[in-house]
Amino acid sequence: MASLALVSYRLGGGDGVSIESAKWTAALESLGHEVTTFAGEGTADHLVTGLALGDRVGPAAGDLEGLARFDLVIVENVASLPLNPAAREVLYEVLTGRPALFHHHDLAWQRAHLAHLAGPRDEPGWVHVTINEISRAQLGERGIEAITLYNSFDCDPPVGNREGTRASVDVAAKEQLVLLPSRALARKNVAGALRLCERLDATLWLLGPAEDGYDAELDRLLAATNARVVHRGLEGLSIHDAYAACDAVVMSSTWEGFGNPVLESVTHRRPLALYPYPVAEEIRGHGFAFFDLEDVAGLARFLAAPDDDLLAANLAIARRDFNLADLPGRLEVVLGAAGVSPPSRPSKN
Repeated sequence: MASLALVSYRLGGGDGVSIESAKWTAALESLGHEVTTFAGEGTADHLVTGLALGDRVGPAAGDLEGLARFDLVIVENVASLPLNPAAREVLYEVLTGRPALFHHHDLAWQRAHLAHLAGPRDEPGWVHVTINEISRAQLGERGIEAITLYNSFDCDPPVGNREGTRASVDVAAKEQLVLLPSRALARKNVAGALRLCERLDATLWLLGPAEDGYDAELDRLLAATNARVVHRGLEGLSIHDAYAACDAVVMSSTWEGFGNPVLESVTHRRPLALYPYPVAEEIRGHGFAFFDLEDVAGLARFLAAPDDDLLAANLAIARRDFNLADLPGRLEVVLGAAGVSPPSRPSKN
């Protein structure tokens, strides 16, 4: 058994990094490893002052020196997207000369407003993992070798409460409901999702709040649209309820490091309207059948006469290439590259 530390800006929330970190933690523990979590905010074994996204002063080096006792430190996006550069520099200082695994969900140059910031560093004994091939190639162009490990998904998720959830968000039985399971900010392209619903004569359920100063723009969009919009979170509901309640899912983002709703729409057997952001096209390349965001007629035909074979074929691809059940085995390979041996297993003799 190895002792592993997992470090992130925040853990325990509904953001993609928190969700995938929780999956990694569970998979690593299923392999017999001990995982201790550190974060600046949220839910973690250790909350570290100065490590959160909005902190202007990074943590003191002494606050992270405890990482030295672990066999391997897994860094979740702190070095990838330097939203707290001071925290990244302290983490580099503490980890230099020690084994570490950097899990890159986003990279600075992939966000226009952060493109001027330095990308991740590399040191002997450090292993880099990306969640898509685009990032792996971009790191390679900068002299850093990486391994791609796609986000993983439960291919048999719980079945949500369709009727009860629709009633709780005041959606009628025959009303077409399109789910945008996302926060509201510029790159999420809420305007594209609204146009889709206007043309479908459907209601849009926007699940997340406005962030990054997007409140005024969201208010403007909602005031101008002809589509009915439900803007509320999951209070008293689960994400499975939201997918059960909807008739289709929209991913209108212009950029995502991965875009978990793409696969979640598949595992919950819902059609997806998709803006062709770069990583979405990489995912689609596995063979999925999605509707382009502008293919309103195609999606309307599907909603009028659902094609169960299409949904089943999409799910089969997810089971093959993005299955959460396969994550422990895939992580064993990554840990091996970082010098962590699998725990010894009892002899069958």
